Amino acid sequence: MGANLKEVRERIQSVNSTQQITKAMKMVSAAKLRKAQDAITRLRPYSNKLEEMMGNILVGLEGDTTTEYNRKSKVENALLVVVTSSRGLCGAFNSNIIKAAVAKINGEYSELRDSGNLVIVCIGKRGYDYFKNRYKKVKVVDDYVDLFLDLSFRNVSKLSKLIMYRFSEGKYDKVDIAYGSFKNAAVQIPLVEGFLPVEPVESVENDDQDHLPGDYIFEPTKAELIQELIPTILEIQFHKCLLDTHAGEHGARMTAMDKATENANDLLKDLKIHYNKARQESITGELLEIVAGADALG
Repeated sequence: MGANLKEVRERIQSVNSTQQITKAMKMVSAAKLRKAQDAITRLRPYSNKLEEMMGNILVGLEGDTTTEYNRKSKVENALLVVVTSSRGLCGAFNSNIIKAAVAKINGEYSELRDSGNLVIVCIGKRGYDYFKNRYKKVKVVDDYVDLFLDLSFRNVSKLSKLIMYRFSEGKYDKVDIAYGSFKNAAVQIPLVEGFLPVEPVESVENDDQDHLPGDYIFEPTKAELIQELIPTILEIQFHKCLLDTHAGEHGARMTAMDKATENANDLLKDLKIHYNKARQESITGELLEIVAGADALG
């Protein structure tokens, strides 16, 4: 019985230590989440409006005025950017993004996967650890795994500019991004969105004036403005995907650590009840031995 009491006591101490760690991680994630959430909530309306404006502009392109970023051709080479976190302990956040990416690879990109014409760029170590040895013919790029160490626009735009350059020169026919869209601290939505080519706004067949494409006046010329405007909007879109994932990671980790703390508390209650029962049984057994010894002497 003494050995059993010692074992339960050690387990209680272990759970207490784990609970202190989960509480600390929850507090750290909550502090980081506030900063990350502020960044994405400030950028998202701006990015969404620019994306809408870009789609409206592309609808109105006529004649020789065009951009290489809306070039559509048969998809023979594709790039998939998988954005995950570099650290774990954030529930199913990373696995959900990876599942969405795998569904894309095994679905639309299955032929490119088997022919070796698919490239995966991993941002975040969790995605890279999963994909690095998963597909034999798929090239997995790890040059930008640590991009989350510096999420400034200047640093992130280096990768987005490189992707746009490779698309414009025809190395890739399609580029998609798999990431976690931040909704709130408890909800993160895994998405796979098309990055290139740029899709124009769908034509409106009804008379809803609020959803008609904008009629813009261009100054300077349309060609000069598009040459500068479209790449900038695409860089902002790419940056938004990373900020979304960054905020989603901390939200998921805060929620997971909060749940882990609650589970540790419930486990402690059960262990203490078990410990008290075992202790009471031990005391009762010792009393019975004393009484039996006294009776024997009498």
